Amino acid sequence: MSRENTIGVLLAAGVGRRFDESGARNKLSQLLADGLSVASRSARLQLDVLPRVVAVVRNEEIAEQLRHQGCHVLIFSEAEKGMGASLACAITFIERHFPEARSALIGLADMPYILPSTIAGVVKQLEQGAEIVQPLYRQQPGHPVGFARCHFAALGALQGDTGARDLLRNFPVVQLEVDDPGIIQDIDYQSDLLQSN
Repeated sequence: MSRENTIGVLLAAGVGRRFDESGARNKLSQLLADGLSVASRSARLQLDVLPRVVAVVRNEEIAEQLRHQGCHVLIFSEAEKGMGASLACAITFIERHFPEARSALIGLADMPYILPSTIAGVVKQLEQGAEIVQPLYRQQPGHPVGFARCHFAALGALQGDTGARDLLRNFPVVQLEVDDPGIIQDIDYQSDLLQSN
């Protein structure tokens, strides 16, 4: 399997109420030190490793940012149903439009501090036959998580906000130790934007 057969997924349809309770400021649109928005940087990390990334968004502002980076963008009108529903939307799109895909790398758009080497490491494990791969930093599991095609049906049937946790609990997971705190650093609060990357 080559990287051509792994499709990136970027989940970018969350509201981020902890960042701004009023909803006026979308955390994914906030600029980082390099001038990229949080969502754009997260997309760029995947696109530096993978040729194709599918992003699930809820509004046109984020959609335009991610199209500019080179993502295939899906505007998901039912994003309020939760992360599981957004992930199912992406996997269904991949199965329909990229039948050659052998695996998917699932990342979150509010995690812009992950090292490209971590993403490449997860993809490499998928290429070598792993069915589920999750990076670990000091025994803490993080993102992105890779899934082989054998799990696409289950991912495509997800609902609600639980994401793929049941798959991680019920199937063997290759745990990839990385020296990368970015796998557990997300943007939840405005102070998180001050972290160095």
